[in-house]
Amino acid sequence: MAEYYLQIRLAHVILVCCSGALFAARGLLAIAGAAVANHAALRWLSYTIDTCLLTAALMLVTILQQYPFVQPWLTAKVLLLAVYIVLGVYALRRARTRQARIAAYVAALLVYLFIASVAWRHDPRGIFAAYGGRQPVPVARSA
Repeated sequence: MAEYYLQIRLAHVILVCCSGALFAARGLLAIAGAAVANHAALRWLSYTIDTCLLTAALMLVTILQQYPFVQPWLTAKVLLLAVYIVLGVYALRRARTRQARIAAYVAALLVYLFIASVAWRHDPRGIFAAYGGRQPVPVARSA
């Protein structure tokens, strides 16, 4: 399976983008009050994308032998994923008012972007890793 690492990683990244784009579109529809936001076809498409995304993630974990609750950045991703799911459920279905739906939607999108930054940097601080903490020491190059 390791020989397919690049293809699996590419599939994972594409599925992350598809999942986020579908959530963003459904969230806008839900905020607009369109019933189609929770249409069965869109829900099943979301389930399918997310199942493939989880499968690719588990394959990557197996290939790389980097596991959540061992690697801090993967732990952050898994915990933030749970937050993202809860916020997404509120944004699409559970929120009782339009303001609550909007707040959950915006918060879910921010968490989604932060998860992406954690994955990009392989650091649990994500995008905030550049703003504080220890900076890498430049290595002197010999002539």
